[in-house]
Amino acid sequence: MMSALSAGPSGLPRLLVGLDQLDHSSARDGAGVPMTLAEHERVHGPLPRPAPLQLVEAVQRSGLRGRGGADFPTAVKLRSLVEGVGGGTIVVNGSETEPASAKDRLLLSRLPHLVLDGAVLAARAVGAREVIVKVSDDALASLRALESAISVRSGDGPTIQLTGGPTGYVTGEETAVIHHLDGGPPAPMFVPPRPFERGYRGRPTLVQNPETLAQVALVARYGERWYRELGTSADPGSALVTISGAVAAPGVYELAFGTPMTDLLEAAGGSTEPLQALLIGGYFGTWVDSSRAMRLRLAREDLRSVGCSLGSGVLIALGESACGLHESARVIEYLAAQSSGQCGPCVHGLRAIADGVGALASGSAGERERERVLRWAAEVRGRGACHHPDGASRFVESALAVFGAEIESHRAGTCHSASAGLPLPTPGLPRPSGAVGLAVAPRAGRRRRR
Repeated sequence: MMSALSAGPSGLPRLLVGLDQLDHSSARDGAGVPMTLAEHERVHGPLPRPAPLQLVEAVQRSGLRGRGGADFPTAVKLRSLVEGVGGGTIVVNGSETEPASAKDRLLLSRLPHLVLDGAVLAARAVGAREVIVKVSDDALASLRALESAISVRSGDGPTIQLTGGPTGYVTGEETAVIHHLDGGPPAPMFVPPRPFERGYRGRPTLVQNPETLAQVALVARYGERWYRELGTSADPGSALVTISGAVAAPGVYELAFGTPMTDLLEAAGGSTEPLQALLIGGYFGTWVDSSRAMRLRLAREDLRSVGCSLGSGVLIALGESACGLHESARVIEYLAAQSSGQCGPCVHGLRAIADGVGALASGSAGERERERVLRWAAEVRGRGACHHPDGASRFVESALAVFGAEIESHRAGTCHSASAGLPLPTPGLPRPSGAVGLAVAPRAGRRRRR
């Protein structure tokens, strides 16, 4: 067992501890002041130096799983490189191309040293000589904060490089990131081999999400027992969740696994109107009607019971005044346009699905259009170079299950619901770092009551 350097933060926040000490004067535009290295070390102490296998075993005992959407055990990836030929590269995948997510931009723009600590610890553990931090070109606050943070660090061992990349939903997929870093287009590649087998420049490469690496930095400092003090035995620790939609204070919140869904909404100020559904996991996620969703906890077992997962850490509350069918049509239209253009089922299948859902929302669809869309969604699943068709089809299938009763009102022209405005990129405009819409939740990680 790895001994902790000192007592870690008690309760919540953990990842976001220290944010409340910073200047919130610009929090409304999603910028804010990054924590300096001196401030970071006052909160967490200096970077520890655990032995490679000591770190891997601590991460394994902690139960930490990836926070980028795949939910893969972090220690398995680390061990595969530790027990391999050595060397290689650590890639911090800060692309965060999910439009409804803001957690990684919040970490990179406000707490860059915590993420860099995790990356350096991972690099030391696997014998990597370099760390590459990749973010989207429009994440201006993240780029500035990281550039400043990297410039003041010394004695880390591995070199740290910062690079931007084009935006787009599939450009954040790990093989697309590797392809971009190797000088190719940011498009997903067929696997195997996986990046940990042959990645950047043909070397073993560990690709990790910023939140995952920030959690590694906490485990290395405070130990696996501390990490498991929050959460459940099956889902230990805490997670960052971007909550938006019909809530009073949309933003990024840190919450313990096992937290009831009702408490997640309360953390964001509570709902602003009665809810009809929650979108859990982002645009590759699943719509769940509110009566079922409110009985769930933030736990894999609960979420799996209704066919969903936390995914990229997104929760969107849809109020009763909005039209779920209309909002779903907007999202699938966006997802269809985000295909990398490599696979026919993705290019043509998602376009047909988007057109079909659009026809259902406009009221111009025939009586059998819903069945046709569902058939197409089943046919494209598992047939792409990446999981883009899979996620899009899962989203559509859940939308037609939850909002299927609205199809007839659209055909009759009697739906007059207002647009909920689910977050989607505006071409040509950068997305605020660490924000949903225009607001980062003040005192992130603290519960707020109405």
